[in-house]
Amino acid sequence: MMKRIFIIVMVCVCASNSFGEDDGFAAKRRYMVDAQIKARGVSDPRVLEVMKKVPRHLFIPENIRHLAYEDYPLPIGWGQTISQPYIVGFMTEAAGISSSDKVLEIGTGSGYQAAVLSELAGSVYTVEIVEELAALSVKTLAERGYGNVHVRYGNGYEGWPEEAPFDVIMVTAASPGFPEKLMSQLKEGGRMVLPVGTAYQQLYVVERTPSGFEKTPVLNVRFVPMIGENK
Repeated sequence: MMKRIFIIVMVCVCASNSFGEDDGFAAKRRYMVDAQIKARGVSDPRVLEVMKKVPRHLFIPENIRHLAYEDYPLPIGWGQTISQPYIVGFMTEAAGISSSDKVLEIGTGSGYQAAVLSELAGSVYTVEIVEELAALSVKTLAERGYGNVHVRYGNGYEGWPEEAPFDVIMVTAASPGFPEKLMSQLKEGGRMVLPVGTAYQQLYVVERTPSGFEKTPVLNVRFVPMIGENK
């Protein structure tokens, strides 16, 4: 049985606002947002401001931190990657998150997307199947003061049923189809953003309606595959 890892260290939330303009990366963050994200059509001002704020380099291995704000994915170990900044911005905007939303993320990785979500949502529940990455994300998120993020080590296909339903579900690894267990944890009126496919995928926004699910393709993408058993 997989054990569960939760953030248990509560750091003052103000810590997440204290990155400082002297960290050597602030200008790179602003350029990343202006040249890579806003210029390509992401326009939600809340998303753009949060991505100027969250220190992406702290969620990346030290030996490649100098590449943190380039417009491509980067390896974070154990065969996993941190998504391209544009994709993070696009998916976050597509999710349409409000400040009271309860969000489920599948595929925590190093915790960067969870940090972005935490600045926009009321609470974030995130599941990671690689135990080492789950532990690392707990540490990094707690150090930065993201007290509204809860991390579980487990099979993403199972979601987090005890906390369902969710206003938003974001899947940051590719599923070969639409995972029924995850879709069942989406609140009526809620939205799921996920890549569907194998070698190459289509990013979908799925909305739960009173009569079922509306699935809208929005972007061609390429993600690492979801690991775990889809029962």
